[in-house]
Amino acid sequence: MTPQRFDALTGRYPTLRIALLGDFCLDRYWEIDPARKELSIETGLPVYNVVRLRSQPGGAGTILNNLAALGVGRLLPIGFCGDDGEGFELQRALRQLSGVAVDHFFVTPHRHTFTYNKPLVIRPRRPPQELNRLDVKNWTPTPPEVEERLVNALEAVAGQVDALIVLEQCDTPDTGVVTRRVLKTLARLSRANRPPLILADSRRSLRDFPPVGLKMNRAELRVLTGMKPPLNLARVRRAAQTLAKRNRRPVFVTLSEHGMLGALPDGQTEHLPALPVRGPIDIVGAGDAVMANLAAARTAGAALREALELANAAASVVIHKLGTTGTASVSEIRAVLRL
Repeated sequence: MTPQRFDALTGRYPTLRIALLGDFCLDRYWEIDPARKELSIETGLPVYNVVRLRSQPGGAGTILNNLAALGVGRLLPIGFCGDDGEGFELQRALRQLSGVAVDHFFVTPHRHTFTYNKPLVIRPRRPPQELNRLDVKNWTPTPPEVEERLVNALEAVAGQVDALIVLEQCDTPDTGVVTRRVLKTLARLSRANRPPLILADSRRSLRDFPPVGLKMNRAELRVLTGMKPPLNLARVRRAAQTLAKRNRRPVFVTLSEHGMLGALPDGQTEHLPALPVRGPIDIVGAGDAVMANLAAARTAGAALREALELANAAASVVIHKLGTTGTASVSEIRAVLRL
């Protein structure tokens, strides 16, 4: 990619309108100083003293963070949080992001705020050490009245945006935003080509999703297609190509240290190897950065290989940010691509 082409594509980002439907959660980091050792008088157990507490949008919010970092002009999150302290923090964090309008992100007393509590041991001159995470999730089906609000928001936004990103973060079906009823609405909007680009990812499985653009990793591709090992590059390429032709939508597969692959309905495929590692890495958030950059680039008019280049570089930026679910800005991506 030339510097001129990079500028032309990324220069369109401020004009884009992208909606993001999915499971927004709060990433809460508890930074622990191991030098402040104590024992609990009551239990005799070690006490972890937290010296800094920071929060940011997680789950679908991580994709939103990346879109904001790219300078996308209009961002419309569709989702919910609970009527609790974590929900208050999440709403505040969303409002602080550039370009975000929270008209379709709502509070409901029927759900907890999906929260990832991440204890980090911070030692001088060493990478942060993450301890066992403490998660707060919803384990019961999403109530019909909450689904109704989600469906109405999705229908209202669909005709106003250039692209829609969908992320299912919940492992238990029908307990989050992307329920079967929401998927039926998504199917209808996809058939009507509203909006032109819909790109979906799921922590659980994309098997129940309608024909939309799909992004997944190699393990998720295996689950979706029933492929048997070994999942070498040639077999992954054929499977992605078959999916893209069948759905008449693009398919993207991330391959960890082997880069990523994309396939279009016309049979075109591209593969890019991963960029070299430049030091210690933390892969958390890399897939979300890829999702944001694929959507923004394709909506801005990038060819398949160009979109993969930008997403690949964004992932390289993010994995080198330790102790946080990071983002990649246009200037950071440019630096990695050496443009």
